[in-house]
Amino acid sequence: MRILIYGAGVIGCLYATLFSKAGYNTTIYARGKRLESLEKDGLLYQNGDEINSANVTVINKLHKDDIFDYIFLTVRENQLHQALTELKDNDSPNIVTMVNSLEKYEIWEEICGKDRIIPAFPGAGGSFQGDVLNASLTPWIIQPTTFAEISGEITSRIQELAAIFRKSKIPYQIVKDMHAWQLCHLAMVVPIADAYYEADNPEKAGKDYKLMSKTAKRMKLNYRNLHRIGYTLSPKKMNLFRLVPGPILSIVLSLVFLSNFGNKFMYQHSMNAPDEMRELHRQFYRYV
Repeated sequence: MRILIYGAGVIGCLYATLFSKAGYNTTIYARGKRLESLEKDGLLYQNGDEINSANVTVINKLHKDDIFDYIFLTVRENQLHQALTELKDNDSPNIVTMVNSLEKYEIWEEICGKDRIIPAFPGAGGSFQGDVLNASLTPWIIQPTTFAEISGEITSRIQELAAIFRKSKIPYQIVKDMHAWQLCHLAMVVPIADAYYEADNPEKAGKDYKLMSKTAKRMKLNYRNLHRIGYTLSPKKMNLFRLVPGPILSIVLSLVFLSNFGNKFMYQHSMNAPDEMRELHRQFYRYV
């Protein structure tokens, strides 16, 4: 089993580490400063109080006949088309697009070829401290790695992908409609990112009760609108955002924003990817 991680950011490097620890032949495609760091020191990651090195291969070119069983595309939304264009001429059969986007999957297939795309989304977060990865998986109950066939069918490659995640100890879920799942995900994360961008002190945004109240109202309206236009909220627990009273949701959001979890999985990504999140804001509200 050969796996390629296309994109050497936090998410890509974390999944590369986990796949390699599970014994998979894992390669990372990297560029720029990250490529220099990986070629010089390897993929270093924080493991408790220790710094370890993952057993991965690093490349900066991908040839047509360099075949991988699965390519995990871990780039930002605004880098997606370029990445798919570069993968067009490679003969690897499966591209797992771990990207936040509401674009139609048919557009992606037009770029890189039909029946290659497996839409997915990671359940992870963290950062680099210098050249050392400090990241972890999101708790399963909050957000496991999520994926599906575009058709919603449980195919042999979906079962094989699930087996890869199990062996790698990565919590996962298979859904029927990945587009609906991503809509529901954005209904939550877009208001969260907006709150950081509107806060006078983003790192302490949770202390601004008026801002948390506004964020709760935005979330509730987003889920009500999705429900109104006929979407079944996915996963079902997302209905809580629609049904829980606003003042209670505001308090919960304040606690989450101020927690270590909020810092690692919400604040760091929002502050490191403002262009991506603002584009997703535009896509989501145009859609609903």
